[in-house]
Amino acid sequence: MSQSKTIPHLDLAPSTPGKLKPDKFSAYIHRQRFQSSLFKFTVGSALFLVLFVFLFVFCSPPASPPPRRILGDSWGGSYWERRVRSSARTRARGGHTVLVTGASGFVGTHVSLGLKRRGDGVVGLDNFNDYYDVELKRARQTLLGQAGVFVVEGDINDRELLEKLFNMVAFTHVMHLAAQAGVRYAMKNPASYVHSNIAGFVNLLEVCKSANPQPAIVWASSSSVYGLNSKVPFSEKDRTDQPASLYAATKKAAKKSTGSGGTKKGSAQLRVYNLGNTSPVPVTKLVSILEKLLKVKAKKKLLPMPRNGDVKFTHANISLAQRELGYKPTTDLETGLKKFVKWYLNYHSGLKKYSS
Repeated sequence: MSQSKTIPHLDLAPSTPGKLKPDKFSAYIHRQRFQSSLFKFTVGSALFLVLFVFLFVFCSPPASPPPRRILGDSWGGSYWERRVRSSARTRARGGHTVLVTGASGFVGTHVSLGLKRRGDGVVGLDNFNDYYDVELKRARQTLLGQAGVFVVEGDINDRELLEKLFNMVAFTHVMHLAAQAGVRYAMKNPASYVHSNIAGFVNLLEVCKSANPQPAIVWASSSSVYGLNSKVPFSEKDRTDQPASLYAATKKAAKKSTGSGGTKKGSAQLRVYNLGNTSPVPVTKLVSILEKLLKVKAKKKLLPMPRNGDVKFTHANISLAQRELGYKPTTDLETGLKKFVKWYLNYHSGLKKYSS
């Protein structure tokens, strides 16, 4: 009699979802979903990391620049120092080394050119303020650069800058022309006048007193700066009477001058020279000459004299300048204005061509 044997069940069917039991099928689905989610998370994290790195490296804002200096913020560095020293180098035997403040003004430009032609070493200093057209000052800076005169952009109130210049260069002379011009403007904005013409001048004197060797100081001012109105403008020409006499004064400043008259006795370290014309000219004559040269009728608006800040009449006594500097005015008003008008028209027509 045969006996039946119990054979254990073996599930040999392939692992396909359609043939899995419900509990195994659910586990399979969960496993597949987990693996898919893990893959998506990994890929997404990698993409996010790549995007973050890209944004951080290429799109992050630049670092904040260091605080700018209030004054003289464009000076410093080895290249700047080389330019200063090169500009200060003398070419003539026994030549002076001169710091010219206000070098990009009209008088400062031509004094600097005259000193350079004479063989002196010249370093300019100007803050390029906007009291009048800054582009004109920049054009003069370019002209001086072509002649070998480097104009440092800075302010005479910047003690650190002045001490840096005097530590680098043993100046024999300082031609001080920097000032806030405009008598009537000084009435409206006295702080600017005090800042430049008083505080700045004192600061410059203090640095000169502490320099070794101490330079001779030639301090020159136009009447439009310190309370007078000569009624006669400078002509924009390379060689004019005033600049030529100013750089001639550097020769005189190297010698000890002697006071005379009154209670003065012994040597005096200060000389005051008037540079101007010996015949005052009214503004009405100046306007009529300009009308003739420009062939344009002026629209005149006569105003009363201001209560302060101006004077009705000035007259320069040039006898001392004639005696000690050989100063002799050679340019009359009409000749000077003719040269000025020619320069003015050429300069501004050149600007129009450049801008177009």
